Amino acid sequence: MKEVNTGRAIGAGFIATLVMTMLIYMAPLMGMPHMDIAAMLGSLMHGGQMPAVQSGPWWLGMVAHFMMGTLLFPLLYAYVIYGLLPGKPWARGLAWGFILWLLMMVMVMPMMGKGFFAGNTPQPFLFMMGTLIGHLLYGAVLGAVAGSQASRLTQGGILERDSVA
Repeated sequence: MKEVNTGRAIGAGFIATLVMTMLIYMAPLMGMPHMDIAAMLGSLMHGGQMPAVQSGPWWLGMVAHFMMGTLLFPLLYAYVIYGLLPGKPWARGLAWGFILWLLMMVMVMPMMGKGFFAGNTPQPFLFMMGTLIGHLLYGAVLGAVAGSQASRLTQGGILERDSVA
């Protein structure tokens, strides 16, 4: 029986989250709107109000962002989603990033008061495009770094190679 390389998935998730986070905070330098993921997530724990940068609720938002991006989403990808998607690992990750973005646009944004597909933000189209680019980058990096989960242990503890890459 094959098992997912959990450590590899988590490591890939951390790297992908770090890359996505850097892109999000550099977005204004590229003409995109300011997107503070830590403040947005922190607002869910701060009565709906955007917390000040580096305040307690802001840091809680950042921790939540990294926990989801490092643990939750990579493990869902590796254990459930990877086997359902076709293509090379980076393409599967790209598809996963798109799925996460779509879920964010239809569920998370309305919960944060930002509206369906960020309709209540000052620049909805740019906000949608910025977050789409961020999620696609996250997914592609996750898929590329996690790879095909090719190094797996059999029940006997012998390393086995997958032929699908």
